[in-house]
Amino acid sequence: MNPREVAKLLISVGAVEVRTDPAQWFTWASGERAPVYCDNRVVISYPDARGRIAASLASSIRKSYPDAEVIAGTATAGIPHAAWVASLLELPMVYVRGSAKEHGKGKRVEGRALRGERVALVEDAVSFGGSSLAAVEALNAEGGKCVGVQAIFSYGFPKTVERFAAAGVNLRALTGFDALLETLELDAPTREILLAWRAR
Repeated sequence: MNPREVAKLLISVGAVEVRTDPAQWFTWASGERAPVYCDNRVVISYPDARGRIAASLASSIRKSYPDAEVIAGTATAGIPHAAWVASLLELPMVYVRGSAKEHGKGKRVEGRALRGERVALVEDAVSFGGSSLAAVEALNAEGGKCVGVQAIFSYGFPKTVERFAAAGVNLRALTGFDALLETLELDAPTREILLAWRAR
């Protein structure tokens, strides 16, 4: 699927919501307030949509990271997508916790031990990239070599692009803010609100 087809699919299952009233904007975990939210957790409830997304993720990873030997998912939203992709690619899978366990082995990466394998990290969505880059660091610290991040959706903030480039980490996304904007049926004022927010 191309970026607009993916955006259309996400919209069709209700993964995307827009709120123009600043008092009703979404608040992200980072504290950022946003007029648009792409919640790809919704996708797991729709067999056809999740299958098409998984196939597109697998195809993109084959093309962008052909040397990947392990698929990783970020906790929690990236885990189911990573599992489906790993199954399609017939590769081992691990997942990365948001923080190390405070009991047991105290690991951040769950699954079998990594022994220098090249790992492709699956994310549901990338905003500013902090959690993705932290997951990359965790994979590398626990024995893997992360070759890049494959997301379903990216907001495409310029600062995020710069952040990944500075870290030397490749980022690919099936679709993004621009494709979403082209696909949503928005009036001109709403479109301007979203563009002004993203440009900050």
